[in-house]
Amino acid sequence: MASTAKRLDGIPTTIFTEMSALAMQTGAINLGQGFPDVDGPASVVERAVVALRAGENQYAPGIGTLPLREAIAAHQARHYGIELDPAREVVVTTGATEGIAAALLALVDPGDEVVVLEPYYDSYLAMIAFAGGVRRPVTLRAPDFRLDVDELRAAITERTKLLLVNTPHNPTGSVLTRDELQGIADVAIEHDLLVVTDEVYEHLVFDDHVHVPLATLPGMFERTVTLSSAGKMFSFTGWKIGWATGPAELVTAVLGAKQWLSFSSGTPLQSAVAHALDEESAFYEELTRSLQGRRDQLCAGLAQLDVDVRVPEGTYFVATDVRRLGWPDGDTFCRALPERAGVVAIPAQAFYDDLEAGRHLVRWAFCKEPEVIEAGIERLVAADLLA
Repeated sequence: MASTAKRLDGIPTTIFTEMSALAMQTGAINLGQGFPDVDGPASVVERAVVALRAGENQYAPGIGTLPLREAIAAHQARHYGIELDPAREVVVTTGATEGIAAALLALVDPGDEVVVLEPYYDSYLAMIAFAGGVRRPVTLRAPDFRLDVDELRAAITERTKLLLVNTPHNPTGSVLTRDELQGIADVAIEHDLLVVTDEVYEHLVFDDHVHVPLATLPGMFERTVTLSSAGKMFSFTGWKIGWATGPAELVTAVLGAKQWLSFSSGTPLQSAVAHALDEESAFYEELTRSLQGRRDQLCAGLAQLDVDVRVPEGTYFVATDVRRLGWPDGDTFCRALPERAGVVAIPAQAFYDDLEAGRHLVRWAFCKEPEVIEAGIERLVAADLLA
């Protein structure tokens, strides 16, 4: 008798678990998984402590506490001019990962096709499969990782139900332009498609690039579920407090699925995140400036190796092409790297259906302290990285 359900067939252990375990086993510097070395604002931690001591320790409402939903709505209005009803158009989730799961389980029926930008975050693959959907990737091709709207349009069939969009984009670091987003909107409206957009890196955008929420484009709010999270915004990735916003009909559907996943998320942490959204916007503004410097530090270091470096427009991540080092693919390179150099990175081919397009791409994280990045660079420069 089979020991596991068929829905798990073809869904491997997440590459982040594998590579972070490898970092622990070897003592390597982890430039792979995207978690910061330093916590977010002390005032937010203190607010969580106050909430714990004040007895905010029982179930929160499944939809989320009202102060947090109000703070999320105020954030969307303040930054993007999106007016939301906190009672009907906002739901708190256990991180954006649960938001992705709940949205796909709520909106995708078996056999429905989901068009997803490739490379994709690996939970997209798993949750499309769990929902019984069929993924149709559209590749952001190296070295520029831009969206070809004609390729997007060609991926649409009569069975397409939903577009799954991520901007700022993990793992490439691309920030979709207004023209690219308008292309997505045109396709969605023409074919009457739903859209789920993952915007967890919304404030981590560099240089003169600008994050434009897809829901702000004409005709898009009524068909779009927008996901974000306090994890990346405030450097509290372990708190797992995220949210989904959009029209009441779609948010109600997300809540309908979410209630059977976690039911509700950490009550005292919701109080703290509401405070963060209302009072600590200066944190993510400074975080973005700091990350841009660390991005430049890591890119300059990687440029000393015989690899092609793509300077990202946002997120925590740098993508490099390592083919000139002679390895058959990025996975083989990354699994050898801890022993060769004492550093861990992520093979980007784990995020592709088109394996040839991602075969030699490697993702590096710069959400680490400058001295950690410098130590990683020193190890890489000193190591023999040739196959």
